Amino acid sequence: MLRVLKLSVWTLTLALAFALLSVTPAQAQTSTSFAGQPLCLPEAYLYDPVDCLVQGPAAQLTEMAKIGLSVPLRPLPAVKPDPGLNTSPVSIARINLEKTESAPLYATFDDATQQVNSVRSIAPGALRYVSFINIDYYNNKPYVQLRSGEWLRASPVAIKDFQGLEFSRTPRNSFGWIVDAAEVRAAPTYSAALLEKVLLREDVVQIYAVQPADKTDWYMIGPGQWVERRFIRQVRINTTAPEGVTNGRWIEVNLYDQTVSVYENNQLVFATLVATGIDPFFTRPGLFQIYIKKATETMSGAFETDRSDYYYLEDVPWTMYFDQARALHGAYWRAWFGYEQSHGCVNFSLGDSNWLFQWAQEGDWVYVWDPSGLTPTDPSYYGAGGA
Repeated sequence: MLRVLKLSVWTLTLALAFALLSVTPAQAQTSTSFAGQPLCLPEAYLYDPVDCLVQGPAAQLTEMAKIGLSVPLRPLPAVKPDPGLNTSPVSIARINLEKTESAPLYATFDDATQQVNSVRSIAPGALRYVSFINIDYYNNKPYVQLRSGEWLRASPVAIKDFQGLEFSRTPRNSFGWIVDAAEVRAAPTYSAALLEKVLLREDVVQIYAVQPADKTDWYMIGPGQWVERRFIRQVRINTTAPEGVTNGRWIEVNLYDQTVSVYENNQLVFATLVATGIDPFFTRPGLFQIYIKKATETMSGAFETDRSDYYYLEDVPWTMYFDQARALHGAYWRAWFGYEQSHGCVNFSLGDSNWLFQWAQEGDWVYVWDPSGLTPTDPSYYGAGGA
């Protein structure tokens, strides 16, 4: 009975290896004969076993193992961080007026509802958020009270709860996030068959190989499963510290992939999706250090001469400045990560910025780079930056 069971397991493994790599039994067994040495059992051999021949199924499984594929597939050594990290330290509301309109503030709730006796206003802009301590309603419309005691018309917002991954050890292979509903193909080309597999935004996938074709990169996320670059953002694991980092602790910002990787003792401990500076307000490449941490920070400004891009953001959470006005911080106004969107800062979900704020220390290194080489590197191109 035991012999039959062992034979069944061997047969199943052999069949799976053939299926994964599309190799026929005849192809797998064609090999030079070595008298006196048996074939190795169908396992992965990353070192020379000496007493058997790594051929047939064993050779196929070994090739799979070299790119991180195992039977069964190995999960990432990662977990989602504590969901409690998503809790905002303040209540946030969005100003609902047209971006060309100033937002008046009033001394009392009654004045606000009747729109009389305004005491000041917030300048026009497309991105305006305030933090509040009280809320009341008039004609089913929300009005919020600021810490200053003033009232204005604004609507509370739901906070995006995306979270990255916390690692117990560095993975053996790369991985990434799906950033839009993804098509999966049987080979790295648009002409390959579409598979029935469905991948949704924020799904985590492992990446076993990258291959250029059809003027884009294709990512192998499983045996015979390929996704093209526009659907995916890759974490490129590199545990070698950037030149200038001497303490084994650094935060890597990848501008091309829109990811952040955190390393401690030269091991990956955290990774996530972010939103960095959009053209022409790029996040500046280089090696920097966190020079100040602030649990909350009010940010405002404009870069266009007509101030059409004015923003006003109260109590931006978990802010860490590293390059003039450029900072790592939570962005309660962002619904999507994985795309360039900011004025130069590195935007995180609240939970991810909270995790990083607790981990990081003033003086820790921030390494910003663009593997595509498309981001300007001339320091004279850059101003102070912003949110």
